[in-house]
Amino acid sequence: MKGIDALFLRIAVLYVIAGMALGIFMAISEDHTMMPAHAHMNLLGWVSMALYAAVYRIWPETAQSPLARWHFWLANIGTLTAVVGVAGIMADYPESFGPVAGIGSIMALVSMLLFAATVYAHVPLTRSAEGPLRRSTMGVAD
Repeated sequence: MKGIDALFLRIAVLYVIAGMALGIFMAISEDHTMMPAHAHMNLLGWVSMALYAAVYRIWPETAQSPLARWHFWLANIGTLTAVVGVAGIMADYPESFGPVAGIGSIMALVSMLLFAATVYAHVPLTRSAEGPLRRSTMGVAD
């Protein structure tokens, strides 16, 4: 998927801005009830998305995988769904939002499995003299 690295980085920046704003709001209000939603937003949103961006940029062959597009959309929908679900639980609606958080979490996990498949298929195990990593002939790091 062309430009997936930039898309993941742009989304990551939006998540960290939202996460920081929520953190500041909690500090000002002295109500930290939404801390789990804040943590999910920052870890699944900012950290994971930024790391995905870095991998897709460092190993551009990963972006060519047919799984990359699925990974992008599933990671984002799963993260948003999980954050909304966790926020609903923390707002004292666990019966309504527990399943939402669960579905979002499963979607985020499946997106990570897609990413893992892409990494294992396209990121070589050894470095060549030219610099980028390349698979060794034995399939084991030199």
